[in-house]
Amino acid sequence: MGKAEAGNDVRSVWLRPRRDRRGEPPLTRSRIVQAAVALLDEEGIDRLTMRRLAERLDVVAPSLYWHVDTKDDVIDLAVDAIFGEAPPKPTAGRAEDWREDVSAVLASWRGALLRHPWAAAVPARRRPTIGPHFLAGMEILQATLARAGFAGEGLSAATWVLYNHVMGAASSQAALRITEEERRLGQEQLKAAGDRYPTLAANGYLYEDDWDGSYRTGLAYLLDGLAAQRRPA
Repeated sequence: MGKAEAGNDVRSVWLRPRRDRRGEPPLTRSRIVQAAVALLDEEGIDRLTMRRLAERLDVVAPSLYWHVDTKDDVIDLAVDAIFGEAPPKPTAGRAEDWREDVSAVLASWRGALLRHPWAAAVPARRRPTIGPHFLAGMEILQATLARAGFAGEGLSAATWVLYNHVMGAASSQAALRITEEERRLGQEQLKAAGDRYPTLAANGYLYEDDWDGSYRTGLAYLLDGLAAQRRPA
């Protein structure tokens, strides 16, 4: 999670008390979040402003500040909302099913990030992902790993290597923009410099875009490695 920063500032919307419910009667946090997700889906994170969000809701911008303090609050709320769209289902808790249960949680997260590509880079910001929908999935993930025999530092390491795999894979898939002509020219350059990059030139580095296959294979490698390390009860 990284080192805690000094000072008493609490930046996360999830860790600050909510204000009294004032402002214009039809405006609620739920409406704000729904409108924010729609705006982010249509125009991306760089186009999100409090003014544009207020216009979409047909309210004046100051009305928003009874419900959220900053644009970052809006983004944090929107990210958690998308993690709640298709939440992973808790299982009966059989230790022998741990691989399937882990895969289901990660598939839920990956699906949310790919449906809403703007969100794929958000977890990399210096703000914790601690909304209730995300935490529900994280609880299933860690409880599954704990039942499988991971504990202490091993549980933490297993959790974060899996988290980093799904977040990194989704972020790369959502962010990469390359045309076929760029692929062709780039691969030609690699071939021309084959003495320096022989493996990249021989294996079509710039044509490697089987995102689903690479994700599944990478996850299988991780789960195989974790299986070799776990200590069943």
